[in-house]
Amino acid sequence: MTVQELKPAVEALLMASDQPLDLERLARLLEDDGGTAPKPERLQEVLGELARDYDGRGIELVEVASGYRFRARAAFAERVGRLWEERKPRYSRALLETLAIIAYRQPITRGEIEEIRGVSLSPNILKTLMERGWVREVGVKEVPGRPALLGTTPQFLDDFNLKSLDELPSLPEIKDPQQLEAALLRLGASAPPPTAGEVPVEEPGAEQPATVH
Repeated sequence: MTVQELKPAVEALLMASDQPLDLERLARLLEDDGGTAPKPERLQEVLGELARDYDGRGIELVEVASGYRFRARAAFAERVGRLWEERKPRYSRALLETLAIIAYRQPITRGEIEEIRGVSLSPNILKTLMERGWVREVGVKEVPGRPALLGTTPQFLDDFNLKSLDELPSLPEIKDPQQLEAALLRLGASAPPPTAGEVPVEEPGAEQPATVH
């Protein structure tokens, strides 16, 4: 198939998919009856042309960690966000603080997160982050008790429109309150809205000052 023949098919697939599509997945979906799939170089050419086609429009074609997707341009984020205004409340500060610390300091243990934040970590926060697919256990720390090490996932990168963690702004000292505030602003502005039924706000008193051992 030529670029012009492939373009509308690729556009349709990306528009219909609820997840980013990488080159391998696109090639499989575009196989003809004889099992012949477009080469990666041809698909890159198609994607480049599609991206140019959407210059100056309300949506754009972007590459994230798991592949390519269409998204609303950042200039319209506030207006688009009104579509989900009924899904209040937004993510709590405590949840975003925890996510920021994990993203910037991973792999990290729950105890190390509590040390940075100065309060005990509510189990509901980690549960929400894991259910969202943003955080997972990536191993254990070889110290007494072998606590789990936490890190972010490819889903986190996709949902926050990142190709890699290198795209996060540099924050060398996450313990610094100003640096943490900067991380919260970055993550809070990019966070997708909670899905129906999610209420990621801690109950009063759920977090207590961390115990120093």
